[in-house]
Amino acid sequence: MERTVVEAVLRLIEEGVSVDGLSIERIARTAGVGKATIYRRWSGRDPLLLDVMRSLDDPPPPPAGHSVRDDLVALLEFIRRRGLAKRGSAVMRTAAAQFQSRPDLWDQYHEVMVRNRREALQRILRRGTETGEVRRDVDLDLLTDLFAGPMLSRTMLHRWTPLEEGLSERIVDTVLEGVRPRE
Repeated sequence: MERTVVEAVLRLIEEGVSVDGLSIERIARTAGVGKATIYRRWSGRDPLLLDVMRSLDDPPPPPAGHSVRDDLVALLEFIRRRGLAKRGSAVMRTAAAQFQSRPDLWDQYHEVMVRNRREALQRILRRGTETGEVRRDVDLDLLTDLFAGPMLSRTMLHRWTPLEEGLSERIVDTVLEGVRPRE
């Protein structure tokens, strides 16, 4: 029953229903369940929305550790593929557009969907500074944004821009060229 409710919310978001339009009544009707069924599992819409986000949050792949470049490409490719998924993109756009007006929900979205990917990127980059593949004087927060930004921009701001094959490699190679240690 829980999966049926989560699927109903995902369907509604894919159809363009706003967060404000996601009433428990509408969700119950779409899922073919009673409101009481939803309230037995979730205390309200916000906890349900967080579970919907969690349902889409696969952990990023563990880094292979052979090179910073290869690990960054693998992580960005994971993000690229998620951006190709209609559901993931729809939820991400909805969350970004509507959760910011709700700081409590935005903070929880950030905790569930954003933090793990940023931390994974930063672990790879810290390792890169230790192995000499990345300059030590680079701001890792800024560098994380430089790697993640192009993929997010194409997913969030330019809905119809393709996330084509090879994009992950091009992003990584372009950014790494600028942060390699100077000879």
